[in-house]
Amino acid sequence: MIGLIKLFKRTEKDNTPSDMKYLVVGLGNIGEEYEQTRHNVGFEVLDAIAKSNSVKFKDERYGAIATYKFKSRNIILLKPNTYVNLSGKAINYWMQKEKIPLSNVLVVVDDLALPFGTLRLKTKGGDAGHNGLKSIQSTLGTAAYSRLRFGIGDEFSKGRQVDFVLGRWTDEEWSALLERVKVAEDIVKAFATVGAARAMSQYNNK
Repeated sequence: MIGLIKLFKRTEKDNTPSDMKYLVVGLGNIGEEYEQTRHNVGFEVLDAIAKSNSVKFKDERYGAIATYKFKSRNIILLKPNTYVNLSGKAINYWMQKEKIPLSNVLVVVDDLALPFGTLRLKTKGGDAGHNGLKSIQSTLGTAAYSRLRFGIGDEFSKGRQVDFVLGRWTDEEWSALLERVKVAEDIVKAFATVGAARAMSQYNNK
């Protein structure tokens, strides 16, 4: 009887339709020195989603993984441990492992070109000089994947871009960040339930 129960559970998991599985990836760097830095806002969004759904991350190959269900969708959260510059390696591995189509992949990424807290969902685009996006495009062989651009602003002096991106949020920014992260959570839900086009229409002007 126990054997039959185990078999049923394994079959149920394996038979999840690929179009009902989603991979949501937050870009960031691992290590205490990178915690609460602007470059890690993708991690912040995924941590908030995991907390809201009472799931915890577990270290797996190429990253930390947490999985939950939302309106019959299986949503897999991935925080790559490859560092930002090799994010494509982790994404490609988990897409193949979980048999998730590119249309069901969403990358949450920091964006210097957008004012702080601005959120923009796009289904394709260039890398805008972001090494994480460069890695993803190179590994997947396409720029036609969805990304949620999280504005971090560009309040830095000439030649200090790296320091700004890898720097920690100011107290004022951190307080305001919490509300914007909540909106990012809502965008992820919309992406997985009503699709990218409707989610863009609903949230990109907010």
